[in-house]
Amino acid sequence: QVQLVESGGDLVQPGGSLRLSCAASGFIFSTYFMGWFRQAPGKEREFVASISPSFRNTNYAASVKGRFTISRDNAKNTVYLQMNSVKTDDTAIYYCNRFRSLDVPGDYWGQGTQVTVAS
Repeated sequence: QVQLVESGGDLVQPGGSLRLSCAASGFIFSTYFMGWFRQAPGKEREFVASISPSFRNTNYAASVKGRFTISRDNAKNTVYLQMNSVKTDDTAIYYCNRFRSLDVPGDYWGQGTQVTVAS
């Protein structure tokens, strides 16, 4: 069965950096688009970033563009989210998703990893 397991969430100071990982199993990882969403307290889940199977194409939310970088290692079945220059507004639970295309999320989600940005 499809499994997505996020890790790397932590408490980080504003301006700091963090790298999230999502380990995938149960499907042919290298053939799927992958991406990240996040959900802050009291808010709806929102798109963060996505990446094509071949690494060639990426898509970012305007709020994170230039600060976050999505990448993947198809040999390790893992997708990453490098978060730089984090802000308090980045505080949320971050979820990994197996996308249907660069712009369309799919039905499979991980359990989430908590990122808290505070001084």
